Amino acid sequence: MRARLLPLLIVLMAGVLLALGFPLAVSVASAQQQKVVVDRIDDTARFASLAQFVTTRPDKAGQGEKLVSDERQQTLRTELARYHDVYGIKAGVFYRDREPMGRAPDDFRVPSATGSAVRAAFDEALYSRGSHDPPQVWPWQRGRLVVASPVIRDGDVVAVVVTESPTGEMRSKTLRGWLVIGAGEVAAMLLAVGAALRLTGWVLRPVRVLDATTHDIATGRLKSRVAAAGGPPELRRLSHAFNEMADNVEDVLEQQRAFVADASHQLRNPLAALLLRIDVLALELPEGNEEIGSVKAEGKRLGRVLDDLLDLALAEHAAADLQLTDIGELAAERVEAWRPLAEEKGVRLVANCPAVTGWADPVALSSALDAVVDNALKFTPGGEQVTVTAKATGDATVIEVADGGPGLTEEELARIGDRFWRSGRHQNIKGSGLGLSISRALLTAGGGSLGYARREPHGLEVTLRVPRTAPVPVQGAAEAGGEASRGESGSGRETAAQGLTER
Repeated sequence: MRARLLPLLIVLMAGVLLALGFPLAVSVASAQQQKVVVDRIDDTARFASLAQFVTTRPDKAGQGEKLVSDERQQTLRTELARYHDVYGIKAGVFYRDREPMGRAPDDFRVPSATGSAVRAAFDEALYSRGSHDPPQVWPWQRGRLVVASPVIRDGDVVAVVVTESPTGEMRSKTLRGWLVIGAGEVAAMLLAVGAALRLTGWVLRPVRVLDATTHDIATGRLKSRVAAAGGPPELRRLSHAFNEMADNVEDVLEQQRAFVADASHQLRNPLAALLLRIDVLALELPEGNEEIGSVKAEGKRLGRVLDDLLDLALAEHAAADLQLTDIGELAAERVEAWRPLAEEKGVRLVANCPAVTGWADPVALSSALDAVVDNALKFTPGGEQVTVTAKATGDATVIEVADGGPGLTEEELARIGDRFWRSGRHQNIKGSGLGLSISRALLTAGGGSLGYARREPHGLEVTLRVPRTAPVPVQGAAEAGGEASRGESGSGRETAAQGLTER
C-alpha cells in the first residue's frame, strides 16, 4: 500500500510546488526586466530634457544639407557618447523624419523597415507614448531591450530618444533567480518527501502490523495479537476491535477443540467396555460367526476414529518447537523406517534426499511425513514405485512424495485433506480420513504447508513445505500467552505426533 500511496503524495506535492514555482519564476523575470526598463526610461527622460533645448536643424542652404550645431547639441552628443562608452548601450535622439540629432555609436539609426523593435518603439513614441511595457525577454532569448521616449516642445513631439540595451546581464540575473527558486523547490520537495515518508509510515504501520497478525492467525498461530501502536485513532480502534475478535475466535475454537477432545476421551471408555462385552458374547456363539466379526471390526474402526479425533484436537492446539533441521537427513531416515513395509508389499521405495536445511519441528515433520508415506504405500500397487525427494526451492524446503497409485480427479484433489473425507473409489482401504488433516495441522503450526497435485501418467504427488529461514516473531504477538501455550501443549503435540506415527 505504501508503494501506491507514497508516489501519489509525491506527485501531488510536486504539482503544488510547480504551481507555486512557475508564477514565482515569471515574477522574478518580470521584476528584473522592469528594473532595467525603469532605468532606461530615466535615462531617456534625461536625454529628452537635454534635447528640448536644441533648436537648430540641418541647414538646407548651399549645395547640400549641412548640420549646424550649437553648444547644447554638442553637449547632448557628448552625453550620448559617454553613456555608450560607460554602459555599452546604444542611444540616439532622432527627429520625426528619423534624422539624428545625436547618437552613439555613429552607426546607430532608426531603420526604415517597420518590423524592427527600434522602429516600433520610435513610432510609438511619436504618439507621445513611452515604452513602458516592452515584450518580456526570457533567459534563453538573445534579444535587446528597446526603450523610447518623446522629446516634447510646446506640446509637440519634435524628436524621439531611443535606447537599445543588451540583455545579457539581465538574463543572467533572471537565471540566477531561477536557480535559487529551483534550489528552494528541490529543498522543499526533499522536505515534503521526508514528511510523506513519515506520514505514510505513521499511517500504514498499524496496517502492516494488522496484516502480519492476520496472516499469522490464518496460518494457525492463534496467539498472535496486534500490539498497541501509533497511527490514526481510527486504526487504533480497528486494532483493538481486531484483538477482541481474535480473542473470541480463539475462545470458540478452543471450546470446539476441548469438546472434541473431551468427547473422544469420554467415548473411549464406553467403547472399550462395549468391545469387551462383545468378546464375552462371542464366547457363547459358534466360532467364526460373521456378525460378531463384523461388529468387532466396526468397533475397532470407531476406536481408531476416536483416537484420530483426539490426536487432531491436540495437534491443532499444539505450538511448534521450530529448529534448524537437516530435512534431507530426516526424510532419508523415515524412508528407511518404511522400507520393510514397502518391500513386503512389493513397492519400490526410492529416496533422493541430499542435505538441505529448513526450520521445522522435527517430531511434527517426521509424523506428517510418516502419514504421507503410509498413505502413498496404501494406494500404490505392487511393482510400482514411491519416490521421496527433498530439495530447496526459493524461500522454502520441500519434501515431495510421489506414488504410483491410481491418483485422484480434479474434484477429489480439491477435497483431499478434509476431515473424514475419503475417495468413493477407495472406501475399502483401511483408514479414518483424518491422517492428512492431522499432518496439515502439525505442519501449519510451524509455518509449513501441505500441497497436492496429480502425477502423470498416474498417481499423486504430495508436497510438504517448511520455511528455509527462521520465522520472524510477529510484532504485537502475545508472547506470554505463546509461552504458556507452548508449555501446556508441548506434550499434546508429541502425543498427537506419536499417535499419527503409530498408525
